Amino acid sequence: MRLPPIEAGAAESPWRRLRLGLAAVVWLASATAALAQSLENLTIRTASGSHAFAVEVVRTPEERAIGLMNRRFLPADRGMLFDFGETAPVSMWMKNTYISLDMLFIRADGTIARIAQRTEPLSTRIVPSGEPVLSVLELNAGTAARIGARPGDKVEHPLFSGR
Repeated sequence: MRLPPIEAGAAESPWRRLRLGLAAVVWLASATAALAQSLENLTIRTASGSHAFAVEVVRTPEERAIGLMNRRFLPADRGMLFDFGETAPVSMWMKNTYISLDMLFIRADGTIARIAQRTEPLSTRIVPSGEPVLSVLELNAGTAARIGARPGDKVEHPLFSGR
């Protein structure tokens, strides 16, 4: 459907509002589709075996700032891997995040440094890494306990290859 052009002096016209609304819907749909297409395989090796996940990898400051904010659902076999690009102490929070999460803080060699379990949704409380890490993996709350993940367990993903 083609809408009529916006005319001068029609800044608050219903057509302008409709066009802006449609543009926002198209942008959100394309952003969601882009995220859905960028899933990568990740495996966590624990004493109980290998556990496979499909993860969204966020690499830019803008992507990391948004993370899983405003999402109301995360499939059980999905997660988000935050790539910080360098090893450093990091801090996370749950602001505008409606899903309780487990946060796995991961060293450059792919070993788990720390696990923050069942984080509180919508909290602005800081969740620190406790030591320098390269990345953080966010999974649904309870996943780390369910698969038996512990500090020292190995996460396999191309991000950790050759380190």
